[in-house]
Amino acid sequence: MSNFYETMLNNNLGRNLLKTVGLPTPIELKRYRPEQATFFSGKVLLSGSDNAALLEDTLRNLKDSDAQVYFPAAARNAALLVNAGEKVGISLTGIECSKDMREKFDALIFDASGFSHAQDLDQLYYFFNPVMRRLNNNGRVLLLGRPPKQAQSGEQAAAMRALEGFSRSVAKEIGKKSATCQTLYVAEGADSAMDSSLRFLLSAKSAYVDGQVVTVRASKAASYPDWHKPLAGKVALVTGASRGIGEAIARTLSRDGATVVGLDIAPAEADLRRVMAEIAGEYIVADISKDDAPQQISDALKAQGGADIVVHNAGVTRDKTLANMPEHWWQMTIDINLAAEERINQALFDQGTLNKGGRIVCVSSMNGIAGQMGQTNYAASKAGVIGYVEYMADELAKKDITINAVAPGFIETAMTDAIPFMTREVGRRLNSLSQGGKPIDVAETIAFFANPASGGVSGNVVRVCGQSLVGA
Repeated sequence: MSNFYETMLNNNLGRNLLKTVGLPTPIELKRYRPEQATFFSGKVLLSGSDNAALLEDTLRNLKDSDAQVYFPAAARNAALLVNAGEKVGISLTGIECSKDMREKFDALIFDASGFSHAQDLDQLYYFFNPVMRRLNNNGRVLLLGRPPKQAQSGEQAAAMRALEGFSRSVAKEIGKKSATCQTLYVAEGADSAMDSSLRFLLSAKSAYVDGQVVTVRASKAASYPDWHKPLAGKVALVTGASRGIGEAIARTLSRDGATVVGLDIAPAEADLRRVMAEIAGEYIVADISKDDAPQQISDALKAQGGADIVVHNAGVTRDKTLANMPEHWWQMTIDINLAAEERINQALFDQGTLNKGGRIVCVSSMNGIAGQMGQTNYAASKAGVIGYVEYMADELAKKDITINAVAPGFIETAMTDAIPFMTREVGRRLNSLSQGGKPIDVAETIAFFANPASGGVSGNVVRVCGQSLVGA
C-alpha cells in the first residue's frame, strides 16, 4: 500500500520538509520473515527480583532461540540466575552494567514475580537505569510478574500493578527506536503455559503491539509447536475475509498451516473466492446478521471436521452523531458487530462444532475503549465485544476453549487511504512508534491467540496500535 510520507523520507528535501511541519521520522519496524530461524535472535540482558519465580521458564524458552543471554554481574541474585541457566542447559554471561558500557542489547527482561511491596520497585530502577540507552532499534523490553488480582496482600497487588504504569511509560520512552515494552502477568501454576506469550512478545510478530498487558492463567501446558507452522492441521473460520484486515488474517492463518474457511457477503464473493483460491481455503457466502447464518456456518464447518479457530472480524461502521443517527444505522451496527457474533458462537457451542481446545478471537477496536465522536453505535458494539470476551473466558475455560480480543488502532487499509493527506499523516504519528500499523500486525496477534500453546491465554484484550496516545 502506498505511503506518501515514507516516499518523501527517501530524499533529504522531503525529510527536512516533514521535520519542519513537526512530523517525526519513524524507524521501520522489523516484522516476521519466514527465513528467521527462531522467534528471537540477539543479545538479551536478564535479571529478576529476590525470589523471582519465572527465570527458569524464561531461560527454557530462550534456549530454543538464537539468544545470547547476559546478566548484571553485580546483581544480588546473580547466583539464582546462573543456577536457573544451569538447570535448563543455557550459559549466561555476567557483565558489568553502567551508563558507560559499550555492549548493546536486543532485549531487556526483568522478572518481578517476587515483588511483595512498594520498596521492591527500586529494583526496576537499578536494573533499567544504566542500560536504557543500550537498547537497539526494534528492541524488546519485557516485564514479568503475577496478576495483581491474585496477590496475597494489598502491598503486593500495588507492586504488581505498578509494573503496568512502568512498562507503558518505558514504551513511550523507547518508541522512537521502534522498540516496544510489555508486561506479562503469569498466574501461579501457569509458569509452564507462558511460552507462547513470551515468544510472541519477544518476536518480530509483535512489532506493532506496544505498551500492552498479557495475562496467562493456569491451564494444561502444551509443547510449543513449530515456529513457522504452529497451526498445522487446524481449521479456521474467518468472517469478513475478502479484503483488508480480514484478508490478512486469512492469509496469515494459512501461512501458519491452518485450513481457512473464509466468509463474506454476496457483494464481496468475487474477492472472497479469489483469496480462498490463492490460499487453498474454502468459502461461505453469507450475511451474518440473517437468522439462518449460524446454522449455515455450523454446517459448513462440520463438513471440515469442525472448527479449531473462529475469528470474528466482519463488521460495519455507520457514523453520525447520536442526534442525527437513523435508528436502522444503530441497530445494524450493534447487530453485525456484536449480536451476530454471540449467535454464531452459541450455535457452534450447542452443536459441538467448535473442537476441543478451540480458540475464539474477536476483533474489537481502539474506539471501543476510548470512544469516538460520531461513533456511539460502533464504540458501543466494540466495547460490548470486550465485555463478552472478559465474561466468557471463565465460562469457556470449563470446555477447554479460549476467547480473546484484538483492538486495532490506526491500521493502513483502503479506508485510511481515503482520509485527507495531512489528517492521515498526523493520525499515523499519534502513537509511540510514530507510524501506522499494517493488517498483518492484527493478523499476527490473532495467530498468537490461536496458537495451540496459548491455552492459558484467555480473556485478554490486546491493542494493536503502536501504543496509541488515545485511550488506555
